[in-house]
Amino acid sequence: MKLLITGGCGFIGSAVVRHLIATTDWQIANIDKLTYAGNLENLKDIEGKPNYHFEKADITDEARIDQLFLQYSFSHIIHLAAESHVDRSIMDPMAFVKTNVLGTAILLNACIKAWSDNFKDKLFYHVSTDEVYGSLGETGFFTEDTPYDPRSPYSASKAASDHLVRAWHHTYGLPVLTTHCSNNYGPFHFPEKLIPLVIHQALSGKPLPIYGDGMQIRDWLYVRDHCRAIERVLQAGEPGQAYNIGGWNEKANLDIVQTVCALLDELRPDPAGPYRRLITYVTDRPGHDRRYAIDARKIERELGWRPAETFETGIRKTVQWYLDHPDWVADVQSGAYKDWVGQNYGAR
Repeated sequence: MKLLITGGCGFIGSAVVRHLIATTDWQIANIDKLTYAGNLENLKDIEGKPNYHFEKADITDEARIDQLFLQYSFSHIIHLAAESHVDRSIMDPMAFVKTNVLGTAILLNACIKAWSDNFKDKLFYHVSTDEVYGSLGETGFFTEDTPYDPRSPYSASKAASDHLVRAWHHTYGLPVLTTHCSNNYGPFHFPEKLIPLVIHQALSGKPLPIYGDGMQIRDWLYVRDHCRAIERVLQAGEPGQAYNIGGWNEKANLDIVQTVCALLDELRPDPAGPYRRLITYVTDRPGHDRRYAIDARKIERELGWRPAETFETGIRKTVQWYLDHPDWVADVQSGAYKDWVGQNYGAR
């Protein structure tokens, strides 16, 4: 297999690259634009592997993408490159439209041009999100048949890319797969998302921002479980199908923050007192979905995948990783990151 992974220096992308290098002998090419969230340090342990290649590239650069298809003769693609932070999408929606919609269309078209009319042993695997489904009430779950109802520029851009992938499948016969995952967490997560942000802010003695009342509910998936699911879908998924990937871990945001605080109290106590003293309620963000919950029975029933980590085991591993890797955290704290946190959390 000659595999292209887009966005392979980001949080989930780098975890997938590390996982597949460890578990397969596939030829893997990783292309990444190296924005603020893409970090080559995430993959320093596999640099020099004979079956791994990195190319700095923007998926919206059509000529560059076509050239890479010619250079590497990809047979399979895992498309992870995306702008992914909801707060950023509210402030700069066009960046999300460009990368998530136009970039996906350019990749799909590159497949058509490179693979011509022979799609045998070829596959375009699109990694999407549960946010395309909108918001749930107090009960029920998202299934693969749940109608789309995106509520933010981010989720709308991902929904649009999902529709493009399915359109290329139905119109051109391109073999495709789509997965919708719940909130990922784990090592190497850029500290703008809830869990790594709370860990970083707490260790710095800074306020821990909670949107609204903090009772927004999400399903949480340990990133290494997600990698196992991606590998399984890539190998055994039925082309044209979608699979939901979730951790069966519904938690309110406030509960997540309190759990992280309790673990830090245990593992790195603060002489000033319990970390939960830093919890600060800020104005809720516009259009904040109330609840997500994934029904992951299809992937279990058809492909035999289930998450290995409970939230309790996964969150402990995550907090410990951040405590053990202060240099990585310091490295990603660029001026742009500090400005972002100050403008979008501390000032609210």
